[in-house]
Amino acid sequence: MKLNKWLAIALLSVSTHSVFAVEHLKLSTTTSTDNSGLLGVLHPIFEAKYDVKVDVIAVGTGKALKIGGNGDVDVVFVHAPAAELKYVEQGDFIDRKAVMHNDFVIVGPEADPANVSSAKSASKALQSIAITQADFISRGDDSGTHKKEKSLWFTTKLELTAENEPQGKWYIQAGQGMGAVLKIADEKKAYALTDRGTQIAYADKMSLVVVYEGDKALFNPYHVMAVNPEKHVYANYDLAKKYIDFVISEEGQAIIADFKKGGQQLFYPDAMN
Repeated sequence: MKLNKWLAIALLSVSTHSVFAVEHLKLSTTTSTDNSGLLGVLHPIFEAKYDVKVDVIAVGTGKALKIGGNGDVDVVFVHAPAAELKYVEQGDFIDRKAVMHNDFVIVGPEADPANVSSAKSASKALQSIAITQADFISRGDDSGTHKKEKSLWFTTKLELTAENEPQGKWYIQAGQGMGAVLKIADEKKAYALTDRGTQIAYADKMSLVVVYEGDKALFNPYHVMAVNPEKHVYANYDLAKKYIDFVISEEGQAIIADFKKGGQQLFYPDAMN
C-alpha cells in the first residue's frame, strides 16, 4: 500500500507538471531594448498568445550576437546592422527582419560645458567634448551603442587608439549597460551617447538632458533574426519564427508604435506588411 501511495503521488506530480509546463523561447537582446521597458509590454502578449515563456538575456549587442552565434538562444533582437550581417553571412542566423528604429542622442549636463548643442554634426559634437576634455562615459562593452560611438569617433579625425577610441582621463569606459552608463554620467555630470528609447525611459531619473540630436548618422535600426537550426540543432526555430512573425505583424507593430513614456514615442515600427 505504501508503494502504491507514493506511486500515485509521483504520477499526480508528473501530471500536474505537464499541465503547467510551458515552452520556453530563449532570446538574446540589447540592454537598451530591455531598459526601455518595451519587452515588458510586448512579451506578455506574445506569451499569452502562444502559451510560452520568453527567457530574455539582455547584454550588449556584441555579446547578444555571440550568444546567438554559439546557438545558445533561439532568436536575437539587436541594433548593429553591419555586425548582424556578418553572422547572417556565416549562416548562424536566418529570417532577418527589420522591426523598428529610433535614433541615438548625446546627453549631458544642462550647462553643456563643451557647448555641444551648437555643433553642426555629431562628429563636431564629439570633437567639442574631446577638445574641452569634458568627461564622456562610454559603454565600452561592444554593444550596438558602443559600435556606433566608435564609428562616430572615427569621423572626427582625432588621434584615436587602434580601437577607434580617444585617449585621456576624460574618456571613461564603463563596460556596462545603457541604464548603468546613464546613471554614471548623471552622477559625474558627464556626456554620453545613448539610444533615445533609454534616454526617454530614464529622463525622470536623471538631470542629464539631450544636448545633441538630429544627425542622420545617429539613425538606429533594430532587427530580429532566428538562430539557424541547420547549423545549431538545439535552436527552437518553430517558436523563433512565431516570435519574428509576431513582432513584425500588425499587432506587434501597433504595440511598438503605441509604447510611450511621458507622452513620447520610444520606437517607430519598420516592418512592411
